[in-house]
Amino acid sequence: MDISGVIRKCAILNRIRYGKADRKAVMGKVLCEVPEAKKDIKGLVDEIEKIISEVNGLSLKELEGYELKKEKKKRRSKLRLPGNPADVVMRFAPNPNGPATLGSARGIVVNSKLAREYGGKFILRFDDTDPKTKKPMPEAYNWYLEDCVWLNAKPDEVYYASDRIPSYYEYAEKLISLGYAYVCFCSQSVFKELRDSKRGCPHRDTEPKENMKHWKDMLDGRYKEGECVLRIKTDIRHKDPALRDWVAFRIVKEEHPRVGSKYILWPMLDFESAIEDHLLGITHIIRGKDLIDSEHRQKFVYNYLGWKYPVTMHWGRVRLKESGKFSTSRLKEMISRGEYSGWDDPRVPSILAMRRRGVSPQAVVNLMEGLGINETDIVISLENLFAENRKIMDSEANRYFFVGDPVELLVRNAPEKTVEMPFHPSFRNRGFRKFKVSADSKGDIKLFISSDDASRLEKRQTVRLMNLFNVEITCVDDSFEAVYLREKVLDVYKIHWLQDHLSAKVVTPRGVVSGFCEPLCEKLETGDIIQFERFGFVRLDSKADNLIFYFGHK
Repeated sequence: MDISGVIRKCAILNRIRYGKADRKAVMGKVLCEVPEAKKDIKGLVDEIEKIISEVNGLSLKELEGYELKKEKKKRRSKLRLPGNPADVVMRFAPNPNGPATLGSARGIVVNSKLAREYGGKFILRFDDTDPKTKKPMPEAYNWYLEDCVWLNAKPDEVYYASDRIPSYYEYAEKLISLGYAYVCFCSQSVFKELRDSKRGCPHRDTEPKENMKHWKDMLDGRYKEGECVLRIKTDIRHKDPALRDWVAFRIVKEEHPRVGSKYILWPMLDFESAIEDHLLGITHIIRGKDLIDSEHRQKFVYNYLGWKYPVTMHWGRVRLKESGKFSTSRLKEMISRGEYSGWDDPRVPSILAMRRRGVSPQAVVNLMEGLGINETDIVISLENLFAENRKIMDSEANRYFFVGDPVELLVRNAPEKTVEMPFHPSFRNRGFRKFKVSADSKGDIKLFISSDDASRLEKRQTVRLMNLFNVEITCVDDSFEAVYLREKVLDVYKIHWLQDHLSAKVVTPRGVVSGFCEPLCEKLETGDIIQFERFGFVRLDSKADNLIFYFGHK
């Protein structure tokens, strides 16, 4: 153990935080990290005093690069696969009919984490074979790819089911030839009646050769939508009606955003996914417990073709307290009605919105990984996510003042003053902001405070203007006025303020807050995440006309 290195680290961090390293404080920190150092306490004291003297002799500039952060313990993943598998291949297979939601993030995070944990492969596969009911959004493909990278889950391989339609035709024809699939001309209502009474439809026993002819006619466009489907032959008397002769292909004459009108015969998800999981060598599947029927349907195909089905695990649904179930179609309707401004509206539980609000990807990863894999339905709140994010961003985000919906406060008899505030109280090596407070020709100082703070003021109330001075409120009627107090009164209401300022807006889930921010905010870059003191974490979204920030959370 390099005891001198531990002492030096503790001394530097103590110096950065308090301006001067203290022997007792450093001693306590060192003994917490290296309890065995007590064996030679005299030698330890001598070494601490020597290093403290050296560290206190350095300038803050020479200490740049040291951050006062707790050393991060390596998070041990709670995620495990059954047994001790090798050559693991996991997949996340979304339908890109909208962007990834927080629900999608669970699939991305958990599958990629498990693949990495076992030295395997993580595949992103777009199950985009529904060109009508859940039509893919062209832009959603890239959104998913960007979200995976953002979540540190970059896929090893990416596949698009719509590019692989011929493969599905090939296996459909194998099943037809083997007598395990047939073309059914029954209407939905007629087949349902037959199925519910455990009777096969009239086409169930059609010879493979004739079924192949009907299949080719389907491919050639000789039938209308809904006129016929290809069914997988199962046990027509199975106790579960959903497993009796399920549909594998249907005719859909709708243009697809990626492949246009190239195909009119499209596989159902259960068939496409079954074939792909085999072709891609998927070893483990995690799916919702509500999709157990899919597994049972697909096993018929695997048994017919002599394949081994992947190991499966199931988890319950995740419901977000603030918006219920993650339904892409429901969110799409709300956006189309103008209830949300878009998929990155701060009220939408999409990864796009979280990114725009400045939420750390690691916060999302920590939350989703912490949910684990179990069949219990889970209700989470955005506050769970924000709590994770707060742990990360509290030390990373610099502080600035923002005054929302500004109100003028006139302070009489106050001295002009220049004050310095650190960008971060724990990391003074990051520098300071300077505020020069000037009086007008009458000797009065005009400041701006938020309307929220102004609404709380009462006559004769003593208030602390943060890092400036105390004032006594003298008027709260038509205007807000105060008088300077020379003495410093403790335990009073503290508010932030601005004199020099820039116009700024903050987009929040409840609407846009207009106000003033510090002039130094002009030096921020688009995408920077900061904390507006007493307001919350925000991300600079635009510097066009005014500074536009997106609100993260308090």
